[in-house]
Amino acid sequence: MLDTVHLLNPTTFPNIQRERLETLQVNLGFLCNLSCLHCHVNAGPKRTEMMSRETVDDVLRFLRNQGLKHLDLTGGAPEMNPHFRYLVEQARAMDLHVIDRSNLVIMQEEGYLDLPEFLADHQVEVVASLPCYLEENVDQQRGKGSYTQSIKSLKKLNSLGYGLSDSKLTLNLVYNPQGPSLPPPQGPLQADYQRELEQRFGVHFNQLFTITNMPIQRFGSLLQSKGQFGEYMTLLRGAYQADNLQSVMCRTLLSVDWQGYLYDCDFNQMLKIHLKTDTSFKPHLRDLFDLDLNGFDIQVAEHCYGCTAGQGSSCGGALED
Repeated sequence: MLDTVHLLNPTTFPNIQRERLETLQVNLGFLCNLSCLHCHVNAGPKRTEMMSRETVDDVLRFLRNQGLKHLDLTGGAPEMNPHFRYLVEQARAMDLHVIDRSNLVIMQEEGYLDLPEFLADHQVEVVASLPCYLEENVDQQRGKGSYTQSIKSLKKLNSLGYGLSDSKLTLNLVYNPQGPSLPPPQGPLQADYQRELEQRFGVHFNQLFTITNMPIQRFGSLLQSKGQFGEYMTLLRGAYQADNLQSVMCRTLLSVDWQGYLYDCDFNQMLKIHLKTDTSFKPHLRDLFDLDLNGFDIQVAEHCYGCTAGQGSSCGGALED
């Protein structure tokens, strides 16, 4: 895989600072049942990196000490970490809002068939990746048969109350562009998804999040191999919207890798651009149990233009309607 780190610095991206921390986004490991083309993590079935129980307990202590509101679980397939359910149970006992970023297909795998019931029992929000409402496009990105499996999982989640207007169980979907282009406007695309999935399968969901593909890891390597990296960066820079700076997720979110080290966002984590504090250039959760990060500088590089291009992009979708 071709590295992109050296292509992202120096940068002209503006300096930005942290605000009050609200969300801890935890990468539980790179093991995944899929190997998606757009994956910025380079996750897959052969990856062995997994967060330990000791580090999971560090996560829980950090959440408690910092008084955070949201725990956002990602991977890989976060559900494949053997401590996933323990972490969810403990976080919900602390009355935290928990998000599971799921690829949906995992719910059809042996050993995970009861996962939908577990998530529903603990009122976990499901943010599910479905890069298109068309089978051909999804299978092209994620592997043959993944679309059919995803629809089965969505139907199961609906049967438990997820995504229904009269339910407290939230089901949001995530769209990624097929190639080196910006996502279309989120509102109209959400309407397309809702119409197509309901008409074809009777599937319902709450919101669609459109997320810009970042020029790093697997997708960045693909751009380089096709000679499209420079062109894509020009697109991101040219679509820069200064107003989006106020809403970028890194202002109120902190990213944790599978070993417990800290980053300003998940993308920086994949580039090994660590959070910087006054005392450390590679801080661990255990170093910052009680530190207030409000006002600290955020580490930026050229890939940050992906979050501020056009309608903006974050783990919660577009930054503006």
